[in-house]
Amino acid sequence: MDNYLLVKLIHIVSAVVVAGTGTGIAFFMFMANRSSNLEALAVTARHVVLADWLFTAPAVVAQFVSGILLMMMLGYSFSSSWFYAVMALFLFIGICWIPVIFIQYKLKALADSSVKAGVLDPGFKKMMKLWTALGIPAFAAILLLFWLMVFKPLPLI
Repeated sequence: MDNYLLVKLIHIVSAVVVAGTGTGIAFFMFMANRSSNLEALAVTARHVVLADWLFTAPAVVAQFVSGILLMMMLGYSFSSSWFYAVMALFLFIGICWIPVIFIQYKLKALADSSVKAGVLDPGFKKMMKLWTALGIPAFAAILLLFWLMVFKPLPLI
């Protein structure tokens, strides 16, 4: 098999995993939060943390590595406006996602302690608002990255 096609496949699959896991995590966390069911919140928060480590983190690494390899294979310039736009979005998403990881651990702890107390810790709703405030622009940036990848509206060389 051609190495280019293998790298391209890895790049596409990892993009699907990042977007799909992010969408799934957001949906299930939102629905659990809406339910105010303490056990559902605790279980969902645990699974969200796990999903980010099992799926999102490796897919982000695969995205970066395969993206760089594709750039080299295709002869795209690392000083092109397209590359700068892609990297700016990638970094922006990372700047949003890294705090989200810590927020998810906090949400998990708050949900677990809420189950023990029998009442939702008010800090949970506050953390969820911050989690959402970081997630929405990050997801919008992922969609913009997809647009740049497919349409390549900026110079590549």
